[in-house]
Amino acid sequence: MTITTSSTTAITDSEIFSGHLGGKLSVELTTPLTTQRDLSIAYTPGVAQVSRAIAQDALLAKQYTWTDRLVAVISDGSAVLGLGDVGPRASLPVMEGKAALFKNFADLNAIPIVLDTQNVDEIVDTIVRLRHSFGAVNLEDISAPRCFEIENRVIEALDCPVMHDDQHGTAIVVLAALNGAAKFQGRSTSRLKIVISGAGAAGVACANILLLAGIPDVVVLDSKGIVSVSRTDLNTVKVDLAARTNPRLLVGGAAQALAGADVFIGVSAGKIDESYIESMAPNAIVFALSNPDPEIHPERASQYAAIVATGRSDFPNQINNVLAFPGVFKGALDAGASRITEGMKLAAAEAILAVLGDELAADKIVPSPLDPRVAPTVANAVAAAARAEGAGTARKGS
Repeated sequence: MTITTSSTTAITDSEIFSGHLGGKLSVELTTPLTTQRDLSIAYTPGVAQVSRAIAQDALLAKQYTWTDRLVAVISDGSAVLGLGDVGPRASLPVMEGKAALFKNFADLNAIPIVLDTQNVDEIVDTIVRLRHSFGAVNLEDISAPRCFEIENRVIEALDCPVMHDDQHGTAIVVLAALNGAAKFQGRSTSRLKIVISGAGAAGVACANILLLAGIPDVVVLDSKGIVSVSRTDLNTVKVDLAARTNPRLLVGGAAQALAGADVFIGVSAGKIDESYIESMAPNAIVFALSNPDPEIHPERASQYAAIVATGRSDFPNQINNVLAFPGVFKGALDAGASRITEGMKLAAAEAILAVLGDELAADKIVPSPLDPRVAPTVANAVAAAARAEGAGTARKGS
């Protein structure tokens, strides 16, 4: 089996498995351990002095351990991208990959932690009990609607940055890309009619950030159609979403939602009929983000839409969370923030787009995920937003 990544290259199974052989992470020493003196300083008896000092002043742990700059990447393996509920063991390569991205793009140490439970109370309790081992929490690949409660409860329980990246990383980059597309077209985002396909973690977060950014006409689709106040089959999350979206009170399914719409954002595994894209307004914008198979193939969407983006690396305009989360966490930690606020997320989206400058084009509405300018720019913007909001204060050490 091979995976095509561009028109000229392909990745074989042997390359993939060899690239994961033994895992993708290792621990490196920051001090030498070559002499007896080194050993006495790094471990016993010298380490006892540091432990005693921290016992007297918990804030010293920030200075003399790695925890203050360490991100815990935590998952139960219940909603792994493109795979679904594969469980904790099978999700570990993904979490290792996430930790590797933190190191590569933001120079933040990160450790993968997979939990063999899908019980909300057990997950929250475990994370809280592990608090002294890390400085921030990246929740990952946890299924909806449990992910909303888990994130909210962990945020309230801990005094450090916490973010479910499937929700907010996706939403930040979607907003950045939408701003880029609208700017290129000379349109105001506040006047766009937007349809989001998917009312799970990413879909809800995308709707929330678009509303926060001042875009009022947002319609959300789930597997049964338009999320609206007229439906009686909605869970509590969707009831709240229905009350804040669909201002034109549309009913029906994708056909009714997309007729005359300006923007389609796909964050579900469902397919969208080509005729629905054809029915959209002129100069339509299509973000078909499902991986590995977009809701509509970008080549088909391009026949009707002026700008097309996907989550894949083998087409232009890749909307990838790596544009957001390394810089967001770095900025939050740089500012000493105790949480990641909505203002910090908006600042991140603005910073991602700002990297492009004059490079903005129909096939370049966001920077490349490999652009080395992105993470530092996002981190600086997030840290500035945290300080401006008063969120950038020293965190408790206990």
